[in-house]
Formats: sequence, structure tokens, C-alpha cells
Amino acid sequence: LPFSLTEGPTAPWRRRAAQSQRSGRTEWTGIGRAGGRRRRGGNLGCDRRRTSPASSFPLESSTATSVQRKLGDFEGRKEQDDLRRFRAICTISMKGCDGSVLLDDTATMIGEKQADQNVNSLKGFEVVDKIKAKLEAECPGTVSCADLLAIAARDAVVLVGGPYWDVPVGRLDSKEASLDLANKDIPTAEQGLVTLISKFWEKGLDATDMVALVGSHTIGFARCANFRDRIYGDFEMTSKYNPASATYLSKLKEICPLDGGDDNISAMDSHTSATFDNAYFETLIKGEGLLNSDQEMWSSIAGYSTADTVNKYWADPELFFKQFSDSMVKMGNITNPAGGEVRKTCRFVNT
Repeated sequence: LPFSLTEGPTAPWRRRAAQSQRSGRTEWTGIGRAGGRRRRGGNLGCDRRRTSPASSFPLESSTATSVQRKLGDFEGRKEQDDLRRFRAICTISMKGCDGSVLLDDTATMIGEKQADQNVNSLKGFEVVDKIKAKLEAECPGTVSCADLLAIAARDAVVLVGGPYWDVPVGRLDSKEASLDLANKDIPTAEQGLVTLISKFWEKGLDATDMVALVGSHTIGFARCANFRDRIYGDFEMTSKYNPASATYLSKLKEICPLDGGDDNISAMDSHTSATFDNAYFETLIKGEGLLNSDQEMWSSIAGYSTADTVNKYWADPELFFKQFSDSMVKMGNITNPAGGEVRKTCRFVNT
């Protein structure tokens, strides 16, 4: 990724990351519950030595650069847009960030792509396949699909104006996927604030992390099926019957009728959907959040602390960028305690 793309509101953090890469050092983290201990590893080339699956292992410092280069091959194409949407690198499930969502269905397993919150929503799998194929050709058996996703998600955010952060590596790929766990643990659009906070808390992420991570909806899209109840429910009340909000609501109802059109989509940030910024928090303050689960952070009677955080992130974009980066690292440190492997292809386990 050209370093010129990393200049902007958060340039100080990005420049430090660039300097770290140029010095030949890479940061890696004790993998486990969110917020694992950070260590520093060396440049080992294509070294395949690994420690226990429950601990960290060094990975070549050029891993991030390799994935950036492969991602750059698709810049400006439709696939790049899809990968930007595919920004959520971890299914917040019992297994953690282990690439399980990439596994296709088999005769004995229904994968997580069919989960209620994923079906017809997640995009970019073909781009991941192409990046993985090139990485395997250059450095076979070294870069896991989980690490690939973590790095590619970071770079996709940077490409649309978001912050740069050092991505700890060392994840292993799960050997299985669980549709039931995905349906149980992935937050849904209609859940209340207390439920959402508890789901994040169970994974070692607090309410501050949750609000920051939801800020990624500034470049997100939602299916009609996930926001229909919201726009035909309390949208007018939370937006205080503002005439400008009423115009926006009318457009949403054209996209999402009461019956049919479940797969129609709308940008969750109606103003700057192609740019990663803090504008989505303004929509919540105006009461125009597309998803009920997001608007709860501002409007819920239980949201006294989250509403304050929303207001801070809207007032201070650098604070939001810094916390988003930190929270992405914390989320990326949630891994499968059962361990795993480095898949040869991301859609299937090794045989």
C-alpha cells in the first residue's frame, strides 16, 4: 500500500506504523482473550516454526506488506468495493477470529456464511481467494486466512480514508464452522443495548470498544430485512419528526417496502458512505441510525454511557480513529482456544 494513502487526520499513528515496517520489525501479540500481551518479533522470512497454538509465534515482517501488495492489485475494481464491505474480520462467536466464516458448506457441515446476519450480506470472498492463492505461491503454509483477513480489513479501511494500525499476526485457521454459534453470538439489528453490551463483554470487549467498532458502519450497507422494523417503527420518534429526517425516511421506505425487497440495501451512512470517517455518529445524534441496534447507543434509556461516547467520537475524529484502531486489535486477539491450522485455501480445511 503506498504510504501516500496513509496521510490524513491520523497521520501520526500511520507514520509510526510505516516507520516500524521500514525498520524491519513487526509487532506480534500473545493470542487469546482480547487485549493479549504485546511482544515484538523479528524478521524470519518464510520461517514455518510455530509454538503452541495457544500462544504467539513469529511471522515474517513482510506478511503485512505482502497482503497490502495483493490487495492493491484489486484497487479500483468491483472486488475492492466488495472487500471494503467485508470489513468485519471476526465473527463475535465462541471461537474467535479464526477465519471460520470463510469455510464453504460441505456434505457434513453448514458454514457460517448461511448465518442470519451473514447470508446475502458478506462480500469479497473471491478477492480473499485470489490474495490467498498469491500468498501460497510465494510463501506456502505461512500466512493463515485469519491473518490475511485481519490485514486486508485494515488496508480496506485505510483505502477509504480510515486509520492505519499495526496488525498483530499469529492466528490459526479453524478446522470447523458453526452455524448455530454464529446465529447465537453475532449481534443482530433488533437487539437491545444491554444484550449487545453483554455479548461484547463476554469476548473481552467493553462498551467503549463496541461503540468504536460500530463506527465502521460509516462505510457499511444494510439489507432491508435488517432495518425494516426500524423505519416502520420508532424512526420518526428518535428523529423528533424533523422534516429533513422525514425526507430521508421516505427514501428508505422506497428502498425497503413493508412487503418484499428483503435483499435491497441502503448505506448506513447516508452522507459519506464511501469514506471512513466519524459521520455515522452524527446520524445517531440526529436519531437517524438505520439499525435499531446502533440507534440504541444514543437513544436507549440504558445508554447514558454509550451516548456520551457517541458524542465524543462525533466531536473528535482523531479520538474515534485511535479507539477504533485499538479496538480492532483487541477484537483481532480473540482466537479459538482449540487451535487450528494454516489452510492452503480459505474455503476448505486441509486434507
